Amino acid sequence: MPGLKRAGTGRPVVVPPHGPGQRIGLMGGTFNPPHAGHLLVAHTALRRLGLDQVWWLVTPGNPLKNNSGLPPLSERLAAARDLVDDRRIVVTGIEAEIGTRFTWDTLRWLKERAPATRFVWVMGADNMPNFHRWQRWEEIVRLMPIAVVDRPGATLRASQSRVAHRYAAARIDESDASVLPDLRAPAWVFLHGPRSPLSSTALRAAGQGLSRR
Repeated sequence: MPGLKRAGTGRPVVVPPHGPGQRIGLMGGTFNPPHAGHLLVAHTALRRLGLDQVWWLVTPGNPLKNNSGLPPLSERLAAARDLVDDRRIVVTGIEAEIGTRFTWDTLRWLKERAPATRFVWVMGADNMPNFHRWQRWEEIVRLMPIAVVDRPGATLRASQSRVAHRYAAARIDESDASVLPDLRAPAWVFLHGPRSPLSSTALRAAGQGLSRR
């Protein structure tokens, strides 16, 4: 279904191909810059959750951060596509096309237009401690299952986060991770495994980020 239309405009929006029953992970971020750690999270989700695809939702900007130095979306999309090493990982700038700013709005838009697709929100454990600051975070938890992939230095902080405590009863055992896409939200899993020390913040600090033109 690559030609879904934006509500109220009739203008076609380019949505990555998908279909009823497909299991698709959604990873959001500025990807400034994209790196091997992003790939490791995507590959972990593909393998452990039995996903058909993972979409990288490259956002125009992070509502919780100062975006004044953010490279253009087109450059970040190009860098992400150059990095991807698996056809099942799809890079998209759909948020800019549909005009959404917050994760909740983007996920709801996708769910409403592809209700038979089994979406899973995939995020690094380093996002868990601040997840309660996200716009309508509890509605995100109730919208679709969530897979949290371990990141260096984030294991304990993630397990002690507000969302982990609030939805402790919705957490499934890691050994059952493959059924997560089939579950009704709220449902989430914490995936342990190989971890990459790379981070976009560290790469930018080391002068290895994308240059802003």
